[in-house]
Amino acid sequence: MGSVYPYTTAGGAKRYRISYRRPDQAQTTERGFRTKRDAEARLAELEVSKNRGEYVDPASAEVTIAMLGKEWLQQREGVLKPSSMRPLQSAWSKHVKPKWGARKVGGIRHSEVQTWISTIPGGSTTIRRAHGVLAGILDTAVQDRRLVRNVARDISFPPKSRTARRHYLDHAQVQALADNARHPTLVLFLAYTGLRWGEATALRIRHVDTLRRRVKVEENAVLVSAEVHVGSPKTHRSRSVPYPEFLALPLAQLAEGKTRDELLFGDGTSHVKIPASRNGWFTAAVLAAQTADPDFPRITPHDLRHTAASLAVQAGAHVKSVQRMLGHASAAMTLDVYADLFEDDLDAVAAALDQAKRSANVVNMLSRD
Repeated sequence: MGSVYPYTTAGGAKRYRISYRRPDQAQTTERGFRTKRDAEARLAELEVSKNRGEYVDPASAEVTIAMLGKEWLQQREGVLKPSSMRPLQSAWSKHVKPKWGARKVGGIRHSEVQTWISTIPGGSTTIRRAHGVLAGILDTAVQDRRLVRNVARDISFPPKSRTARRHYLDHAQVQALADNARHPTLVLFLAYTGLRWGEATALRIRHVDTLRRRVKVEENAVLVSAEVHVGSPKTHRSRSVPYPEFLALPLAQLAEGKTRDELLFGDGTSHVKIPASRNGWFTAAVLAAQTADPDFPRITPHDLRHTAASLAVQAGAHVKSVQRMLGHASAAMTLDVYADLFEDDLDAVAAALDQAKRSANVVNMLSRD
């Protein structure tokens, strides 16, 4: 057990310091306690932490967030895709480093983090991503025995804003969009397979099985800082996705004259980049469709993925089939994302149960006769 000693500061205030041995038996001190009781409580806490093997040397908590943040980001670069890495780097440079960079990890308080959360500009995603970076850095500090606990955990967040309404095109609207698009087959393909933009534009001729009318999704092309990065699909798993027969001829025409390793869409060499949201060819196609149909919704390329889910459900596809087509991790995720598409199924379930009950009553009545 350590010892408690009183002392007087340069300003004449009475304070207490403690002296104790670290687990390595080196003598050390801590000072600045206002009361003897506080000093004794700290000594008791230290003894318990040493006995449990949870002792944290206060000197190790002197490192700054900026120093640990640089290491943390470097570690993430080794395991994350460029498309996932860029948002973290942005959150670090815009929100975390300016606020916390110069602070020592041992000096940050939970209340400070909670206050910071309420001052971050932007939506829920921006706030949670910035918090995730700070919390991740402090998690590493805990694992490295620089901190006893992570003060950035158990934080309350502002309520999420309501999700924007999804737009689902019908068959006629999909065709109208394709008729006005620079890449009509790509539009139809996205709307009837549910592939993500990067998955579709990364398809190569060898990925197309014309006999089974399926494509094998093995790559994903993502635009990061004007540069296309090719990696594995979002779930890191390949999958086989069917396409309808009416797409067989257009896809065959796209593949004509290309080698097995060339890209299906585009010139075969360069990936088709996602068009600009303001003045790109996709927006131009939407505006053209709206000229003919004022009710045509203002959509993005990703809405074609939602449209594929909607058209599949309308065609009677089971939720497991929709899950596999979209590449979701589970059917539960599909139901969570597209719960509104399955609302009519509840009416069908009730009708089926009613019919089953009526049939059972008839059988019972006949058996009695």
